Formats: sequence, structure tokens, C-alpha cells
Amino acid sequence: MLAILNEGRLLKPGCLFIQSHDMEKLSGNRVHLSAFLYFLAFILFGLSGAIIGPTLPSLAKQTGTQLDGISFLFVAASLGFTLGALIGGRLFDRFAGHRILMLSLLVMSLMLALIPLTPWLWGLSLVVFALGWASAGIDVGGNTLLVWMYRQHVGPFMNGLHFAFGFGAFLAPLLVAQAVALTGNFSWAYWSLALLPLPVAALLIRTPSPQPFHDQDITKATGNASNILVGMIIVFFFLYTGAEVSFGNWIFTYATEFELLDDEWAAYLNSAFWGALTLGRLLAIPIAVRFRPSHILWFDLLGCLASVGVLLLWPQHQVALWISALGLGLFMASIFPTTMTLASRRMAITGKINSFIFAGAGAGTMILPWLVGQWFERFSPEIMIHVVGVALLLSLGILIVFLKQSVRIDQENPK
Repeated sequence: MLAILNEGRLLKPGCLFIQSHDMEKLSGNRVHLSAFLYFLAFILFGLSGAIIGPTLPSLAKQTGTQLDGISFLFVAASLGFTLGALIGGRLFDRFAGHRILMLSLLVMSLMLALIPLTPWLWGLSLVVFALGWASAGIDVGGNTLLVWMYRQHVGPFMNGLHFAFGFGAFLAPLLVAQAVALTGNFSWAYWSLALLPLPVAALLIRTPSPQPFHDQDITKATGNASNILVGMIIVFFFLYTGAEVSFGNWIFTYATEFELLDDEWAAYLNSAFWGALTLGRLLAIPIAVRFRPSHILWFDLLGCLASVGVLLLWPQHQVALWISALGLGLFMASIFPTTMTLASRRMAITGKINSFIFAGAGAGTMILPWLVGQWFERFSPEIMIHVVGVALLLSLGILIVFLKQSVRIDQENPK
């Protein structure tokens, strides 16, 4: 495997890597082909991440467990993602990025094919853990390689990348529904999805990888990659992704526990949140061209806090519930990609740095929703919106400190 990954280092420069000084010499079609492949990989990433939820009852039946037991799959996926991001992300600094992305897609394909064939919970947990690990390679890889390729112009492409993920997540329940309708068996949803990464992987291996940031790149980058800035970005993503997943995972139960909506309409509410998130990412693409990332983040976080405030003021009102869900979906939409764009302008984004960033994000998606679950019945369903609100407020505070600290570092270390 190391020979495959390292093959790009054995050939002459420019053969498997797109050198930064050669970017302008490449045709636009060549560069945009790579970006298109990243978008396809992120659609598959969204599909594979969201397909487990709609098939959870079938997987519980397959393994002979109850729903509370099969829900451990979410923990296994989060653990795999966090460790995969922490360890696998560093590989992008050392080896050809497209080779790593290709291997991640192949592992994803294999794990998706194995899920319907694994009748034991422990075995299925291992498969889902490996799927989470492969997903981390795609997530870290796509974000890192896109920054390396477009550098200071990455903004709209980053929003497009994360729109692709949301689009894939939106398609997952439809794929499951069609598979069951046509075959009467949920397994075909996994098996058909397992085939889709193969052509993307085949195209990636034939496409040059963007050149990583080296030490000289770091010293010349806009802004200096200090440990303080990196630490703040990690904590920011921990809080933000935790807030997003906490709301997305618990809003259904919040609505039904307070008897604001029945199960059917609570599902529509949940879909409305994720649909607004996906639509917001599409709308954010032209916005990213015209406005600075810091201004967009200010607007997004204040909009999120306003949406949370509506539900805090009227926690058991149907209209407030819908306003909050739609508002949070729209305003949260561009926070992740815009923060990645902002970070790329204030520090040199390497695979190692991104590994820590995405490990922090993975930990947030695991810990904050778990805390909400621990407190949901002990206190009140309202605890969910309090946790989301506090996490977003702290995120805004970190953004303020980050912007001030990055300016101070630039002043102390002029180019």
C-alpha cells in the first residue's frame, strides 16, 4: 500500500502532483475536472453517511437487536471518523492526495457492500467504524486538496463541495425508498451505492494531485499558522458541528415529546432543516464570491442565534419551531465551508492541520449530541436548544478572538 501511495514521489516533479507554480499553465478543464471529482466523492460521502438512519430498523432486525442497541452504530461511525481524520489526514502531506482519496473510496465501497451481509452487531460495528474511517479520508482529503488547488480563490468551490455533501445526504432516504419499492429488500440500496465510488476512484488515479504546502509555503502564506490559531479553529469546529448535529438529531424527538407535531410532521420538520441546510449551501456559492469570509460568518452566527432565540422564547409553539428549524438550516449552511476558507487565508492548510481540525469536528458530533441525550429526560427537551445556543454563542466568541489574534500575528510577523 505504501508503494502505491508513494508512487507519485518516485516520478519526476509534476507527473502526479500539480505544482503551485504550474497551476496557471494547466488548462481550466484539467483543474475543474479534479474539483468535479471531489464533488462526486462528497455526494457519495453524504449518501454513505445518511443511509444508515433510514435503514436502522432493518439493521436492528438483521442483527437481532433493539433500536437502543443498534444506535451504537452512530458511535462507531463517529469514532472511526475521528480517528481516521486524526491519523489519516497526515498522509496527504506525504503522499499523492488522489491515491489516498482513491483508497478511501474503495474502502467505502467495500464496507457498504458488507453492511447488509453482517448479521452480528459487533461485526457490523467494525464495518461501520471502517466506513467512518474511510469517510474521514474523503472529508479531510476533499477539503485539503481543494484548498491546495484553488488557494486564495477557494471560497465558492468550498461551498460547492459542502453543497455536494448535503445533496448526497438528501438523496439517501430516496435511494432506500426506491430500493425497497423495487426489490422489497433494503440491501440493494447498499449494494447499488457500493458500486458508485468505483468509477470516481478510477478517474482520480488518472488525474494529477495538487501540490501540498511545504515549509516554504507556510512561511510565505497569508497569515502565520500559529498553534493558537489552529487550536481556536479546532474548538470552533467542535462547537459548531456539535450544535448542527445535536439540532438535526434531536429536533424530531423535541417536537414529538412536547406533542407539537405527530411523527409524520416531525419527520417533515427534520427534513426541512436538512433541506434548508442544503439550499443554503447552494445559495452561498455566489455569496462567497462577493463577500469576505469573516463578514459571512458574522451574519451566519448572528442569524443562528436569532433562530435559537425564537425557540427559547416560545419553546412549545409550532410556528416558532418551524421558524427556528428553517432559520438554523439556512444560517448554518455556509458556516463550515466559510470557516475553512477563512482558515486557509490566515494559515497554511496542511493535511496535518486538517487532521486535527476534522478530528475536533468529529468529536463534537459525538460528544454534544450524547450530552443532549443524557440531559433530555433528566431535565427537559428544552435542554437541546440550550446546548445548541450555548455552543453557537461560544463559537461567535471564538470567531472574534480568532480574527483579533490573526491580525496581531500578522503585525508581529510581516511578510
